[in-house]
Amino acid sequence: MTGTRAARGWKAAPESLLASFILAILATAGLFYVNIMAAIVTGLIDALGVSEREAGFVASANVYGAAVGALCAVGLVRVVPWRPFAAVALLLLIGIDIGSSLLRDLNLLIATRALHGFVGGALVGVSYGIFSRTKSPDRTFGMLLVVQFGLGGLGTMFLPRLVPVFGTGALFYALAAFSLLALLLLPFLSDYPLEQEAKEKAARPRMQWGPLALSLGAVFLFQLANMALAAYVIELGRRHGLSTEFASAAVGASSWVSIIGAVLVVVLGVGMGRWRPLMIGMTLAVVGTIAFHWSADPIVYVIANCITGSAWSFIIAYLLGMVAEFDRGGRSAAAAGFISKMGLATGPFIAGVVLENQTYALLINASAVALVLSAAAMAWPALLSDRKRASE
Repeated sequence: MTGTRAARGWKAAPESLLASFILAILATAGLFYVNIMAAIVTGLIDALGVSEREAGFVASANVYGAAVGALCAVGLVRVVPWRPFAAVALLLLIGIDIGSSLLRDLNLLIATRALHGFVGGALVGVSYGIFSRTKSPDRTFGMLLVVQFGLGGLGTMFLPRLVPVFGTGALFYALAAFSLLALLLLPFLSDYPLEQEAKEKAARPRMQWGPLALSLGAVFLFQLANMALAAYVIELGRRHGLSTEFASAAVGASSWVSIIGAVLVVVLGVGMGRWRPLMIGMTLAVVGTIAFHWSADPIVYVIANCITGSAWSFIIAYLLGMVAEFDRGGRSAAAAGFISKMGLATGPFIAGVVLENQTYALLINASAVALVLSAAAMAWPALLSDRKRASE
C-alpha cells in the first residue's frame, strides 16, 4: 500500500518508498545547487567572466549561508510546524533564484546567494529532522542521494551548454523550477508527528557525545574533501586538455552512475551493519580521488568521476543515517545538516585559494588526505552502532 486517506486528501504512506521520494525532493530543493555546483562554477566563469577564485566564493557563500540556516534548524525542528515552514521557504527560494538571474554585480550576487543558502539550509535541516522520524532514516537518506545525483547529473550535463545562450539565468531558473516541484508535492506528505519519539525517549540510553562528535567530524571532512574537488571537476578536466562538452557530459553521466551507491543503501539498509560498508566505500573514494591525477586520459577521468560519485552517495547516506539515530527527534540530524553544509562550503573556498597559487595536483592530494582522516573519524562510531544493533 503506497498511500493513505487523510482528512485533507490523499497522502503517501509515511514509510513507503513514495514518501521517501517526496521527502527527498523536499530536502533536495534546499540544496540542489550543490548537485550542479560544477555547472554553476563553470557557468559563472563563462557568463560573467569572473575568475576561478571569485566563482568559488559565490559557491561558498551559498553553502555558508545554508550552514547558518541549518544551524537555526537545530532549534526549530522540534517546535516549528514543518509543513507551513517548508511552503514559505520554498516560495522564498523561488523568488531569490529568479532575482539572482538578473544580477551581474559579483558582490551583490554573493550576498543574494548567501541569503538563498540560509533559507535553503533551514529547509534542509528541518527536512532532515523529519527523516529521523521515519523507521529507516538510512533508506530515506539513500533516496535523497538517488534524487540528487540523478537530477544533478542532468543539470551538470546540459546547463553549461545553455549558459552561453541564456546566460546565468539558465542556472537559476533550473533551481527555481525544482523548488516549484517540491512545493507542488508537499501536500502529499504525512504529518510525521513527534508523539512516537516522545514515547521512546525514556527507553533510549543517554546521548553518546564522543561518537556523535566523531561522526559529525567525519561528515565535515568527507563533504569538504569531496566538494573541494567536485566544484572544480569540469575545470580540472579542461586544464588537462578535455573539452567543456566532454568534461560536463562525463561529470553528468557519472552522476547517474553514482546513483548506484545510493540505491545500494536503499536496498541494503543496515543489514550488513555500517562499519563494513563505510570502510569499503571510503577505500574506493580515496582511490577514485587519486585517479584524478591522470585526468588527461579521458577514460581515467570518467572512471574517477564514477568511482568518487558512487562512493559519495553511498557513504553520506550511511553517515547521515548513523547520526540521525542519536536523536529520533531530529536535532542530531539537523546538526549533521549544519556540519555537512560547513564542509560543502569550506571545500570550494579552500580549493579556490589553493588554485590561485598552486596546481590541481595539490588539491587532489589534500582531498585524499581529508578522506583518510574522515574514514578514521567514522570507524569507531560505526563499530559501536553495529554492536548496539547486534545486541538488540
